[in-house]
Amino acid sequence: MKLITRRRAVFALTTALLVVLAGGAYAYFTTSGAGTGTAAVGSSSAVTLHATVTGSLYPGSSSPVSFTVDNPSSGSQRVGTISLSSITVDASHSECSTVITGGNPDFTMPAVAVNHSFPNGNGQAVTATGTLTMNETGVSQDKCQGATLTLHLTDN
Repeated sequence: MKLITRRRAVFALTTALLVVLAGGAYAYFTTSGAGTGTAAVGSSSAVTLHATVTGSLYPGSSSPVSFTVDNPSSGSQRVGTISLSSITVDASHSECSTVITGGNPDFTMPAVAVNHSFPNGNGQAVTATGTLTMNETGVSQDKCQGATLTLHLTDN
């Protein structure tokens, strides 16, 4: 009989211990809380646009224009539309007319839709290309012969 009593005592003690442990495992307090965190947002940097005109221009002709982008920022930056804002010429051709607006401009380049984000880095090729045209203005454009043009571009 002692054996049965001892077994019952061990069983009872084990059961009681399991109940206490189980109760402790499922006991918790409910509460609500709040907190704060911080993050830093970077700033944009101006990208640099480069254009390369293939071939020479003559009155009434056009040449393809390819572009690259330099992005000095740590993050990606989006280039929307590349537009021609002005043209300058080398010093020895200062009398060459480089008008790009109005009814009869010397040069035109339609805006080029890029709509692409560029990661940090230099010399990144732009898929979209442009077309630079030296328009036939009806007046002598001899003062532009042999001129080196510098295209000034903007990104909107």
